[in-house]
Amino acid sequence: QVQLVESGGNLVQPGESLRLSCTSSGSISKFYVMGWYRQAPGKQRELVAAISSGGTNYLDSVKGRFTISRNVTKNMVFLQMNSLKGEDTAVYYCNARSTTMNAWGQGTQVTVSS
Repeated sequence: QVQLVESGGNLVQPGESLRLSCTSSGSISKFYVMGWYRQAPGKQRELVAAISSGGTNYLDSVKGRFTISRNVTKNMVFLQMNSLKGEDTAVYYCNARSTTMNAWGQGTQVTVSS
């Protein structure tokens, strides 16, 4: 089972930026999709952004502000978050899926507050 470790979460003010990183213990080339999810208190976990060989897709509320990317050589996936808003506050989780695996990281807290 692959291990996913997120990093980069922090407390920031509205309008600021953060870059989340997800490091896989194994090759990410075997995953057909990797994504970032988030879960705010009292809410369901939601897909924020995903990346696959077919491209990328985003939650409507983050389009134009967030960018997902990956570095296959380093086995890493990133989420660049710009123009952060209070409603972006959540725990962000990295996810990776293959035909035989659905792996999650432990999450990293992002708090946007003035």
